[in-house]
Amino acid sequence: MNQPLAYVNPQAKVAKNVVIEPFVNIEKNVEIGEGTWIGSNVTIMEGARIGKNCKIYPGAVIAATPQDLKYNGEETLVRIGDNTTIREFVTINRGTKANWETVIGDHCLLMAYVHIAHDCIVGNHCILANAATLAGHITIDDWAIVGGLAAVHQFVHIGVHTMISGGSLVRKDVPPFVKAAREPLSYIGINSIGLRRRGFNTEQINHIQDIYRTLYVKGYNVTQAVRIIEAEMPATPERDEVLAFISRSTRGVMRGYAGLYS
Repeated sequence: MNQPLAYVNPQAKVAKNVVIEPFVNIEKNVEIGEGTWIGSNVTIMEGARIGKNCKIYPGAVIAATPQDLKYNGEETLVRIGDNTTIREFVTINRGTKANWETVIGDHCLLMAYVHIAHDCIVGNHCILANAATLAGHITIDDWAIVGGLAAVHQFVHIGVHTMISGGSLVRKDVPPFVKAAREPLSYIGINSIGLRRRGFNTEQINHIQDIYRTLYVKGYNVTQAVRIIEAEMPATPERDEVLAFISRSTRGVMRGYAGLYS
């Protein structure tokens, strides 16, 4: 840790085996866990809480103040879990008094130039590809993948095991287990390859497929589809995850694609 060309504020709490490369700047009120590597020219500002065994590549800026005109200097945080990789020039802003913190989970990969704004919550095992941009107050659930250059509108919710195409404009909530693409962003199928990789069996995948055929392919509106799914499909964790997601949606779920057939 004793890198003479880096600045570490004496009030920062940095584990003994953290590796800090030259020209890093670490401010006060920062905590960094064991085994983390911090590349050259990284800036870690007040309010950062970084877990164990993370890798932060050159040029990243962690815990800068929110780009929100309502922010009034309140003490807020960025929390980053264990084993997360943050590539070059990623920017992660602190929370505001709305949530008090911005949170990134464990085992995430944030590729170069990703931006995560204030009060976002990103789950575990998520991947945000190059230059994906999150506005404020966005929630991304576990195992989601957001393609490069995607732009996500504030207050959007992205469900578990989703995959969003690169370059997408995400204005509506994206429900669990699906792939999303096209403009406007639309359902293009379930994320069957990702689900298989994560241990879902054929029966579970077919069940999820049936749910989304009802929701998106058979011509029902969302209210009608939800009633049919509740009445006619067996209660499973997958079904309940989808129904709970829709019931919590404040922006409305993304549309189906008219070119899909049952």
